[in-house]
Amino acid sequence: MDKEHILRSAESFAREELGKDSSGHDWWHIYRVTKTADAIAQAEGADLFVCELAAWLHDIADEKLNDNHRTGLEKVRRWLVAQQADESVTEHVMEIISTMSFKGGHQPPMRTLEGKVVQDADRLDALGAIGIARTFAYSGAKQQLIHDPELPPRTEMTADEYRSGRSTAINHFYEKLLKLKDLMNTDHGKKIAADRQEFMEQFLSRFYSEWDFTISAER
Repeated sequence: MDKEHILRSAESFAREELGKDSSGHDWWHIYRVTKTADAIAQAEGADLFVCELAAWLHDIADEKLNDNHRTGLEKVRRWLVAQQADESVTEHVMEIISTMSFKGGHQPPMRTLEGKVVQDADRLDALGAIGIARTFAYSGAKQQLIHDPELPPRTEMTADEYRSGRSTAINHFYEKLLKLKDLMNTDHGKKIAADRQEFMEQFLSRFYSEWDFTISAER
């Protein structure tokens, strides 16, 4: 198994599949997650090859970008088989990318250290300044409002409700993003998440102050 060739091929595969996405799950998201996964894997002593490979491939199977999750997973599995990846590597990567999504917070914990690393890297890209930018990009792609004070954040959701229910960009902070810091798996990931969480809280405070100023000015 030529690990370096497989990784470079995975990078190209991700670019081909996601290069034109405008929902926040684009090529540069994949790139950032992969580099973050590398850093966390080194800090935590995880298998670098498995972490990097899973990071390159993690959104290719995403149900937001395919007809359904099963179709996306089969696409990734066929690709791994075509690359002649070891069966143990293929199964490990498939386990990671099939179980790492948030899905309303109902997913069980990741089983392996490598899964925890890649999940942390993906979640970190949903936090901080980039997380804020991605939130508004995704909400725009979903034709959701920026904010609606008459539509409160949802507190209890099934995975389907999380994906398809009515929400707003600001509500997404409360329905997902602000929960991620306490769901981080690794010590290295937790440190980064705490800093990014603080920035998001500052942003929300400023957002509400400007929103309230606009409302009061209209009266």
